[in-house]
Amino acid sequence: MTSPAPQTFPIRLGARSRPILRLFGVRRQSDAMVRLEDGILDARFGFGRVRTPIDNIVSWRIEGPWRWITAIGIRRSLRGGDLTFGGNNMGGVRLDFAQPIDFGRLHPPALYLTVGDLEGFVAALTERGIQGTDARRRS
Repeated sequence: MTSPAPQTFPIRLGARSRPILRLFGVRRQSDAMVRLEDGILDARFGFGRVRTPIDNIVSWRIEGPWRWITAIGIRRSLRGGDLTFGGNNMGGVRLDFAQPIDFGRLHPPALYLTVGDLEGFVAALTERGIQGTDARRRS
């Protein structure tokens, strides 16, 4: 069985968010990407980076849209300790992990990524055996 081809998914950067995103080290699109390659998820967002085996991902869930103030930047939720790499408020994918990931001293159990191609990203995860659901709020 061959492994899926490497895939890269840019994190969508909102035009009005760009000045604030600079505070997090996101100066250009190449600073905000998610890559699936060789059994590893590698998410980069300015000064932040998370790497974990794809086998550590238990499920995915498309969510959003959210209020702008709660979605932009590198964020940690107070309730669940989840981590966000957010470049826009239009929606993102929540990844739940079997084992919390390492992010400095933090060990978040889930990661939100606001990739531009939500459907393409979850299709790539599904191709790798990870199931999920689309729970977006529709107007």
